[in-house]
Amino acid sequence: MGATRAAFLSVKDAAEYLGLSPHTLYVWRHRRQGPPSFRMRPRGRVMFRREALDAWFCEQEQADSRSNTVLNPVNATPQQRFSRTAST
Repeated sequence: MGATRAAFLSVKDAAEYLGLSPHTLYVWRHRRQGPPSFRMRPRGRVMFRREALDAWFCEQEQADSRSNTVLNPVNATPQQRFSRTAST
């Protein structure tokens, strides 16, 4: 039972795990943003899979140009500018 509990987190526990407030997770869920979540049954408790939280967190890290050097615009190859010529 302990392993099952550790695999699924309530909103409060997920928020603590991610370092966020429970309110933030509820707002993200309402906006269909943030980590994936589900209800245990209609009108039941909102739950998060720990592995889904970890995967979502990694996706966020990779999407940030400061963490992912491939996305960092400073590392991009400069594009050649085309000069404009005045037509007369």
